[in-house]
Amino acid sequence: MTEFRRRVAAASGAGASVVSLGGIAVAVALAPWFSLADTALSDLGVADAAAVAAAFNWGLILAGLVGLPYAWAMWTATDGLAARLVAAEFVVAMLLMAGVGVFPSDSPLHFPVALGFYLAITVVFATDGLRRRATTAGRVALAFAALHLAQWWLYVAGVRLGPGLAIPELVGAGLLIVWVLLVSPVAPLDVVDG
Repeated sequence: MTEFRRRVAAASGAGASVVSLGGIAVAVALAPWFSLADTALSDLGVADAAAVAAAFNWGLILAGLVGLPYAWAMWTATDGLAARLVAAEFVVAMLLMAGVGVFPSDSPLHFPVALGFYLAITVVFATDGLRRRATTAGRVALAFAALHLAQWWLYVAGVRLGPGLAIPELVGAGLLIVWVLLVSPVAPLDVVDG
């Protein structure tokens, strides 16, 4: 029974991915003013249109909650402090993702929560990558950590398409989704040799 529950919990990662991307996609579809180059994803969370803000904020809140069982799947799948650390870091990342929806960009807590989310996913990639560095999956996770940091460094250095944060935010979200679905220790699609 535990193995079945672990598989269901691992599938929650896919569910969280669908919910988060779905909420963002609905919000973007309802916001003709949104621009990848000129705005931030969080601008959707404070949009004048209530449907836009609700889709974005509730999408992130629900995705963060739906993703929590995925951490349990990682926690119970392997032994060892480093493996458990990855699971605990993932919990922090999911709670911070939900926090971005709870604290929209007009809230004083938004910036620290959003920054914390992007830092947390980088830490997840790095910790998992270091733990499994002898495997293909571990090296991919390390590459994700480096890529995530590099693209934010380029943004800060002024190498970007416009002033908006949406592109680097989507890159980070995309890396997280790929890690969850294909790279992590309990990836439901498990196509990368772990």
